[in-house]
Amino acid sequence: MVQGRPVSNLVNLAAWLTGILVSLAVGFGMVGGALTIPYIPEIITVVAGWIVVVLTIVSIVLAIANKL
Repeated sequence: MVQGRPVSNLVNLAAWLTGILVSLAVGFGMVGGALTIPYIPEIITVVAGWIVVVLTIVSIVLAIANKL
């Protein structure tokens, strides 16, 4: 376990959680069609959204495994 100042650890955790939530929101927004990219076909946006979602979930699992 990494030792450090408690406030610094809390700020890092908050930033990490914010990044995860934003990534999932953007990914699912792209998958659901709420977010689009001009001049890019919808199917590419949907695939990119799924890539974002899957990679975010993989990163969560790896981060938790790294802490164990």
